[in-house]
Amino acid sequence: MPIEVFAPAKVNLTLHITGQRADGYHLLDSLIAFAPVGDQLRVATSSAMAVSVIGPEAAGVPTDHRNLVWRALDLMQGARFAVTLDKHLPAASGIGGGSSDAAAALRGAFALAGHKDAHVTRGLLRSETSGGSYDLNLLALGADVPMCYHPRPVRVQGIGEDITPVSMPPLPAILVNPRVEVSTPQVFQALTTKTNAPGPQTIPHWQDAAQMIAWLAEQRNDLEPPAVSLQPVIGQVLASLREHCDFARMSGSGATCFGLCANPERAREAAALVAAAHPDWWVRFGMLGDQTALSAPRTA
Repeated sequence: MPIEVFAPAKVNLTLHITGQRADGYHLLDSLIAFAPVGDQLRVATSSAMAVSVIGPEAAGVPTDHRNLVWRALDLMQGARFAVTLDKHLPAASGIGGGSSDAAAALRGAFALAGHKDAHVTRGLLRSETSGGSYDLNLLALGADVPMCYHPRPVRVQGIGEDITPVSMPPLPAILVNPRVEVSTPQVFQALTTKTNAPGPQTIPHWQDAAQMIAWLAEQRNDLEPPAVSLQPVIGQVLASLREHCDFARMSGSGATCFGLCANPERAREAAALVAAAHPDWWVRFGMLGDQTALSAPRTA
């Protein structure tokens, strides 16, 4: 029987680039939360691997081994799956759409196989059942995949393998993408300094959204300036968000940006105003935080 799984958008509330290893991997220090907007997957066992893509953002999404869903399921050697990906997140947009899809596909595949205790440790997805054990290297799929397997607020360090859960209040937010793609390698190439300061050693306990927003304003996304230089429209998005929200920043390597408000009513109003002023932009409202329950596999 097929399994349905939700793949929520990942939002980098902060993103400090702290170094680069000799092998080229960048070191980061990032605070992550997830949004209740995202893609939907249906996963079923099959005699041959197959990925089909539907939905409003399906255009241009590959349906072969180039799709991260396909590559993730290939890690489960000997098993084959048919996946229907209902795509709602813009591609190459800095909110981990492909990585979240891959993580969701693995959650669905593990549910089909009866795995109930899977966990990620330093980039490895580990699970044991009476039928066998798995030890999958999620970092081989990219730095974002390990953090997306359990879609909850986390601090991510290293090259994506050092993941620490954090507690945070729900954040009323709007996500805005101006419908331009940004090349992550080009953004890193345009980054002038790759040895920036990390975030504070200790993450505080925030009493409410307003307190957390004030703290976030003191942090950075080091990829925001180079991304704006490559795609100036990102600066326009940030200006629009700052006009209507308490705080705004770019997520990941862009081009999606987020605006935060201290209360949901203001965030909903801000989303409506931005969408009306820019009907060609992708605009969504949501409460950022823990989406583990929303993302749990369920029988179709």
